[in-house]
Amino acid sequence: MRLFDDRPRVVIWEMTRACALACQHCRASAIPYRNKAELSTEEARAMIDDLAREGPCIFVLTGGDPFMRPDLFELVSYAADRGLHVAVSPSGTGRLRKEALTRLVDSGCTRISLSVDGPDAAVHDAFRGVKGTFERTMTAAKHAREVGIRLQINTTIAKHNQHRLREMAHVVAEMDADVWTAFFLVPTGRASIDACLDDEATERAFETLLNLYRDGVPFAIKTTEAPHFRRYVAQHAGKTREYGDSAIGDGKGFLFVSHTGAICPSGFLEIECGNVKTHNLLDVYRNDPTFQRLRDPDRLNGKCGICNFRFLCGGSRARAYGYSRDPFGPEPSCAYVPA
Repeated sequence: MRLFDDRPRVVIWEMTRACALACQHCRASAIPYRNKAELSTEEARAMIDDLAREGPCIFVLTGGDPFMRPDLFELVSYAADRGLHVAVSPSGTGRLRKEALTRLVDSGCTRISLSVDGPDAAVHDAFRGVKGTFERTMTAAKHAREVGIRLQINTTIAKHNQHRLREMAHVVAEMDADVWTAFFLVPTGRASIDACLDDEATERAFETLLNLYRDGVPFAIKTTEAPHFRRYVAQHAGKTREYGDSAIGDGKGFLFVSHTGAICPSGFLEIECGNVKTHNLLDVYRNDPTFQRLRDPDRLNGKCGICNFRFLCGGSRARAYGYSRDPFGPEPSCAYVPA
């Protein structure tokens, strides 16, 4: 059995696509109102029950904006009571108040993730499409600490902010975050290939992230849709112990459920392999041919399939799909050329 064949370690549920923001890069192409085809409360409970039977995992409620669903707190409590490690990823809107964060804590949520995509309001608000979002997010981070919830900051790395990563790290430190996750942009939803970093710019971003780690920043640094950062660390730091033996990625230790119940390898790789309304999501994860192949680095195409770092990395399958429509193709933002 390959690593991660047994079950996913992280499950993301897109509760809704409703959101008050208009972000330039939005994976979900969010809309102002809820879709009537969203999973019902009862369907969501059944999905949570299926997950909980296999033991604990990280269960992230995202959107759109999860606060647009009135059953958010009920479902957080239901999942936490069944042993799942519940996190919520809200949008920086007027719904993100201290009272709401307190209710999340009381319901069993242990972590929230907030998005900060620039070191100041000018960059962040332009990217998010709504003025005042930066200040509202700063206030929410302060409230998160006051109510005792752990804080993760997510930053979409793209051409608009690639030269300001050190400034961003300073902001993350001021927010007293536990984790800074660098999301390397994938061309899906509203995001275009033109906004994505090329291979050379990606290597420079990796260099900055590694140097920040060496500088001893007061938070953990992780990447999303950039498993080749692990290759970069192995090459330039000579150690990968803190990153484990293999990267969690699209369909590999990771599973995404859309607002309508579609089961996909990730939110950035929305290839529908089943639906929780008619399928057991763990059966799909284990047995669907697409999921199985995504967990086998030897079955990748192009240079990723012969790369000596393919088990440690494996490339972003979502980015390969976004560029070429081949989820098993070579990682387009990787500068490494295997022997």
